[in-house]
Amino acid sequence: MNGTPLKQIPARLIEWALPYWTRGEAGRQTPQDLFRVLYLGWLAAFVLKVLGSSWDVSWHFKWLRDDLAPPHLLNTVGTVIAVALTIVHWYTGYGVDRTASRLIVWGTGVFLIAIPLDLINHRVNGIDITAWSPSHALLYIGTALMLVGVTRGWYLGSGRYAEITRGRRALVLGGLFAFLLENVHFPELQQEYGVLELASWDRGQPYAEPTLLEFAANQMGQAVDRAMVLKFSLPIPDVVYALYAGVAGVAVLVFARVMVGRRYTATAIAGAYVAYRCLIWPLLVGGGFPPSAVPFFLLLAGLAVDLAFLVPIKQLRPLMGAVLATAGVYGGLLAQDRVLEAPPYAPQAWPVALAALVVVWYAVEWFTGRRGLTAAAAEDRIAMETRTAETEGTAEHGTSRDAGSDAGPEAASGAASGAASAPTAVSETASGAGSETGSGAASEVTPAPAAVSKPRP
Repeated sequence: MNGTPLKQIPARLIEWALPYWTRGEAGRQTPQDLFRVLYLGWLAAFVLKVLGSSWDVSWHFKWLRDDLAPPHLLNTVGTVIAVALTIVHWYTGYGVDRTASRLIVWGTGVFLIAIPLDLINHRVNGIDITAWSPSHALLYIGTALMLVGVTRGWYLGSGRYAEITRGRRALVLGGLFAFLLENVHFPELQQEYGVLELASWDRGQPYAEPTLLEFAANQMGQAVDRAMVLKFSLPIPDVVYALYAGVAGVAVLVFARVMVGRRYTATAIAGAYVAYRCLIWPLLVGGGFPPSAVPFFLLLAGLAVDLAFLVPIKQLRPLMGAVLATAGVYGGLLAQDRVLEAPPYAPQAWPVALAALVVVWYAVEWFTGRRGLTAAAAEDRIAMETRTAETEGTAEHGTSRDAGSDAGPEAASGAASGAASAPTAVSETASGAGSETGSGAASEVTPAPAAVSKPRP
């Protein structure tokens, strides 16, 4: 688009995209430029959705709900982009395999169904005083399915392009898991904002506007007093916060560590999410919105996951990892509560969290190994696809030389052998340096040929 006048950009975009708009089954060979545009689009959609939803929670702890509030509009822009990309994947089959396409379509469908249900819920019941309500849960579930589908699409597809380096594949995959962690943790913002909302009432300077408190009190049939503010701010049992973070949140970090395969993957993803929360905190507070408690304890949970993958005995890793992660979550909350501020949690529930996390961790490692979704499996698959493509290219070159020169078959055979042996070495090296998980199930994922050039109209 360099040098193209602004008014000509839409026409140029249509001219570029139109040849791709053909019906096809999921798993089609996707040209590299189209693959890049599709996943840049998904990253943009998720950024807008995260920004809008983060602003939305803070907004609802200050003012009465408004369907056309700026956070809703920002989130809507991200949703529109996501819907458009879903249609492209579903119709053309580009950029995803069948499973990823179904996850994205189902996730988008659940999300779109949840929107009118949530609006109806608010019309009938007024303020929905918790982020844990059924209509809100559908929004998180739909977004989670979308994210899982997009993550699978990138994980399987990005290795087919030599121009997408191993580092870039890992960076984008880690970014998608950071979005997934944000989505999974999102309901807990109820408690993270609520604990400071209640504290503001106790100080005599409530963050919520009087109209919001009066509306909520009328809806509950109570006076505007501390009991009402407590029910408005913290309607969820204390046991939920740490238990949910210690099982669901850590499970996302385990998935990320297995699939990305880098040594500090879980710590980096947890750190990215905490850094994002720290970044938007002053922006929201500076704009006059209520503050929230930041889940710093997730850093210890992420570090615990990474440390667990240093355990050489794979069968012991989930048990050791669950012990470390549970200690990180509950110990981190204890320290955070004393030094800064933390939502209410039930420390006596740690044995339940530990037992649940052990089961979930074993399930994650079994599932990723069985489905060939480990970092080592990805490297083996990339090496196999590269070896196949180079062997086919060498064979075609050898045929051409046989027809046009006196070169013997030994030369072509030697070239094919060299082309095959190099990727094998790369596979062995990458598998050892990547994830410690096994790659025996990599063969379950059907390899796809290298990308093809842009289709002609």
